[in-house]
Formats: sequence, C-alpha cells, structure tokens
Amino acid sequence: MSLPIYLIGARGCGKTTIGRALSLALDYAFSDTDHFLQQTTQQTVADIVAAEGWDGFRRRESQALMAVTAPATVIATGGGMVLAEDNRRFMREQGQVVYLKAEPEVLAARLSAYPQADQRPTLTGRPIADEMVEVLSQRDKLYHQAAHHVINAMQTPDQVVRQLLQALSLARAS
Repeated sequence: MSLPIYLIGARGCGKTTIGRALSLALDYAFSDTDHFLQQTTQQTVADIVAAEGWDGFRRRESQALMAVTAPATVIATGGGMVLAEDNRRFMREQGQVVYLKAEPEVLAARLSAYPQADQRPTLTGRPIADEMVEVLSQRDKLYHQAAHHVINAMQTPDQVVRQLLQALSLARAS
C-alpha cells in the first residue's frame, strides 16, 4: 500500500502545481484541501472566513484533510494546515510530509504575479511582501516540525518534482 504524500508550505510555494505534477509522475491521485473545501461547501475560502471566521475555516480545513486522505494520493494542503497540532501529527502518522520551502520574497512575487484574492484572503491585512515575512516567521518552525522532507521550492516545478521523487525513493528504501 502506498502512503499518501502531504505537501505543506506557505501560499505561493507551489503545492498545487507540484502536487499535480508529482501525482502524474507517481500515478497517484491528486487532491487539494482548499479545492475540496470549495467544492463541498460551494463557497470560497474568503466566503467561509467571512461567515465563520478563521477558527471556523480552520475546523473545516482539518475535516477536509481527513476526508481527502487516502493511499496513493498526493495532497496539497492549505498554508495554515500546520497550525493545528492534530493536523501535523495526523499527516506525519498517515504518510510522508514534504515542506516546499521558499523565501518570502519569492512567495510574494508569485502571489503578486498570480493574484487569487477571491480565494485566499489576506491573513494580516498588510502588503503581500510584509505578510509573507510575518507568516513564514510564525509557521516555518511548524512546517519543519511536521515535515519528513524539506525541498527547495524556488526551482522550476520539474526540478522540484525530481528532487521529491529522489527524496521519497530514499525514504521508501530505508
């Protein structure tokens, strides 16, 4: 049985892009917790946060994680999935967790180039470059704590997938 692979990291690190490519390379299913939430609730992340606050969204996000977890599945998680200790533990126990790590400036540039403000509300109300520095300073330790592997996400998607395949094959061999 092939364990699920969870991709964690901040907004803009490439979890969805890398997740789709990795799932093709491994012949795994692909799931995105934010997309799952939007499909099942028929609301955007911004709508859920507006109606239920961040606490309500985080509860739903945890439920989505449990719902999409399955063998032979690559799962792109929301950037804040690691905030709940239960989520970090669940992912580590159920599969392989990969932190797609990128510098705040790179994340901010990517998010500015491909804005999706309707789906992902600002966490701090500050400019995206400032927000990425603040969010990473708060979450980097949690991402590391949850991860079995840390991959440099500031490369091309192909390079990231190659590195991931190598890291995962080494993990299976040991």
